[in-house]
Amino acid sequence: MLVVRPAGPADFDALMELAVLSGPGFTSLPEDEPTLRERLEVSQASFRGELAPLECWYTLMLEDAETGQIDGVAGVKAAVGVKRPFFSFRVVGLTQYSANLGLKFDHKALVLVNECSGWSEVGSLFLKAEKRTGGAGRLLAQSRYMLIGSDPQRFSENVLAELRGWFEEDGSCPFWEHVAAKFFHMPFGEADRMSAASDGQFILDLAPRHPIYVELLPEPARRVIGNVHREGEAARALLEREGFRATGLVDIFDAGPTVACPRDEIRTVRDSRRLVVRLVDALDHATPSLVSVDDIENFRATRAAVTVEDEQVLMTRDVADLLRVKGGDLVRVKA
Repeated sequence: MLVVRPAGPADFDALMELAVLSGPGFTSLPEDEPTLRERLEVSQASFRGELAPLECWYTLMLEDAETGQIDGVAGVKAAVGVKRPFFSFRVVGLTQYSANLGLKFDHKALVLVNECSGWSEVGSLFLKAEKRTGGAGRLLAQSRYMLIGSDPQRFSENVLAELRGWFEEDGSCPFWEHVAAKFFHMPFGEADRMSAASDGQFILDLAPRHPIYVELLPEPARRVIGNVHREGEAARALLEREGFRATGLVDIFDAGPTVACPRDEIRTVRDSRRLVVRLVDALDHATPSLVSVDDIENFRATRAAVTVEDEQVLMTRDVADLLRVKGGDLVRVKA
């Protein structure tokens, strides 16, 4: 069985392997040892309640309970833009009109904004290729919302997700090469690493201050604005199923789209129920459901066959052992 559990310093080797597999453009998983080690330290402190709520960054690992192998990672940031700006480009419409000529022109422009400060972010969703079928990705993605649902007040009323932008088969990023690189004058990989590992001051120093007219950009850059990486389509579908919608914001490096949803309207947060565990030897009529521990410090989640009766959830001992709960404990259930 697969289980989603908190990540800590002992998971470094597994996280580095996933970072290598994720490839370019996955900013939250850089192939940088100090950054990944710090992230795991922050994750452990976040789950233990040792950090201020807005500073928490919860990292989750998808583990095969039988082999102990780590197959995926995901994360939830309690708040973005608190200690460093959270820049995006907003795609805006501009209209120009000449009364003398009787002509009107509609333009699009990219405007640098910092609109999402204080919002929570779900991200870092990545699975090994061989695990991207059979519901593992959905389990990992929904576990983030079960975590939020276990203590909503730790998170913002608005939740966003950034999707990786378009890269060509050869690894090049059209938007970076034709637009962003003109301002940052460094390879994409270096900017990506600095974005994850630094305080982001270089973005504040170098990012464009004035609108960029989309019509003036080369066609390869224009056509990828707001496009999702070929490996990100499944992630976008999962987000849309939860209620996330486009915001009109795109990433300043690769022009990948930002989507968002009010916290309490996220489908899994809204529809999951807090129930009391009741242990049984067997179940006659069970329903496959998402089940998680309703406590952030001891958070674990899995998909298992259970039965809901009134305010109780009936589960077998193997499921309870996987979640490390006992009869009478509170769990959160989403059918």
